[in-house]
Amino acid sequence: MTQVFLRAGAFCAALSLCLSTAPVSAHDDPPSNGALRVTTTDLPPLRADGHAPIGVMGDHIHRTGEVMLSYRFMHMDMEGYRSGTNGLSPEQVAGTPNGFFGMPGQPPNIRIVPTSMTMDMHMFGAMYAPSDRLTLMAMLPYVTKQMDHITFAGPAGTVRLGTFNTQSEGWGDLKVSGLYRLMERGDHKLHLNFGVSLPTGSTTERATALTPTGALMNMRMPYGMQLGSGTYDLLPGITYSGRSGNTGWGAQLTGVVRTGKNNGYHLGNEVALTTWASVQPKPWISLSGRIEAKSVGDISGRDSRMVGPSPTLNPDNYGGETVSLLAGVNLVAQRGALRGHRLALEIGAPIYQDLNGLQLETDWTAMLGWQYAY
Repeated sequence: MTQVFLRAGAFCAALSLCLSTAPVSAHDDPPSNGALRVTTTDLPPLRADGHAPIGVMGDHIHRTGEVMLSYRFMHMDMEGYRSGTNGLSPEQVAGTPNGFFGMPGQPPNIRIVPTSMTMDMHMFGAMYAPSDRLTLMAMLPYVTKQMDHITFAGPAGTVRLGTFNTQSEGWGDLKVSGLYRLMERGDHKLHLNFGVSLPTGSTTERATALTPTGALMNMRMPYGMQLGSGTYDLLPGITYSGRSGNTGWGAQLTGVVRTGKNNGYHLGNEVALTTWASVQPKPWISLSGRIEAKSVGDISGRDSRMVGPSPTLNPDNYGGETVSLLAGVNLVAQRGALRGHRLALEIGAPIYQDLNGLQLETDWTAMLGWQYAY
């Protein structure tokens, strides 16, 4: 991840050589014709706040025939346990009942306790506008997840037997969406978001775990370590944005509605509300603050091959409510070969987490992104 941010720093330095002054929309570049030769110094400047913070997906609509390519890198770090709003130590988790006790070979208490998890996601995106009112969008992620565990010895107690690490890696679920303009009055815009998530990500990833007896066992990894949902999911939403001078703002309400089941279960439905504000001191840079509230339901049903004395294998230990604060910066190059290329960064952390059952809590997230429209 360090190398990615170093490369981003080099790109930022290149962008800083391509600055301009007067604010104009990215869609307002005048076309050239046979009687007028347009150079990069003649083109109007682009606005850095023409896009929402990089963590907001499907935030803007393009003009007819316009194409935008994008790449986002997201990192999420989770460490420490929480039940509801209360923090727990690994030993406290190990002293709680195993939800699978009574099944063959299952001890009475939790024996395998994850201590931390990281997720890195490379998101590749493309947008195309067949008309001024409709923009089509597709996004495909490549995901890497890692989780560290402590195994406690025997059927109960807090004697640490050892540690182990698991990893899953591959393509996630493909999301295909449309953005439909409902209203555009000056600098105030409103559009619908609608789409579907296709189950292209694997839900059968396996890893080797250290059992409480000291044996190594290859088993299906828990729900949170799989790469996709395994179901066709609906993606409704609505987005508003506004601007006055060098100040911008916006809000977006989105959901994830699961349909059907995969291997006997489906992930919880989701609803998220986010709102942001930005200030643009110069056309090439804008600074933003954002707040996001999110609610995720627990898992319905269960995969019969996900059984063991770990909280991550219990479908009741998923979902909850979180509120996060995020800060970001958007940059857009104004001249030369880099004109129109956008680079953005957003970093945030939860300020409130009320989690279902026993779960790792999120410490912080970061997203770095590049966008280019033509």
